[in-house]
Amino acid sequence: MIFSKLLKFTNIETAFAHCDVPCGIYDPHLAQVAALTTMRMIQLIDATEAPSSDAERTNYVSQISRYVSTKEEHAELCKKEIRILWADYFRPEHVEKYPELHDTVFNALKTASKVRQSNDTKAPQDLLAAVNQIATIFWATKDVETSAKPSRQAVGGELVQPA
Repeated sequence: MIFSKLLKFTNIETAFAHCDVPCGIYDPHLAQVAALTTMRMIQLIDATEAPSSDAERTNYVSQISRYVSTKEEHAELCKKEIRILWADYFRPEHVEKYPELHDTVFNALKTASKVRQSNDTKAPQDLLAAVNQIATIFWATKDVETSAKPSRQAVGGELVQPA
């Protein structure tokens, strides 16, 4: 109550910005790297040999636990980066020009959740494809041509990047 009265006397105006720190720096690259990481963790999980003895079991469980934890962290990081683009970068005129944007973002977020929930090899590939669709639209809103290029990472995959 005292604070609201104080504000009336100081005549402070409320500032509005498109994000917490209006830096204007946005890029889908972090979401793409996070999606690639989830793909790589699934590859490592699949390549890890089951233990043949009790002595090897502890190491196996620890290794798989780290891979799963990293996969889940990066799926969540991917979701965070997509949400930042969605909430802070994309504007109504972008949705008007690219009406598939709502569904593309929604499906990418749902796919990232699926990546967290399973160790399925298809889900991370679908996530990267969805993030690349978002990247294509993102760069198009900046009038930047794109091309799909190999990631050059051990996991493989392609990334949509400015041409």
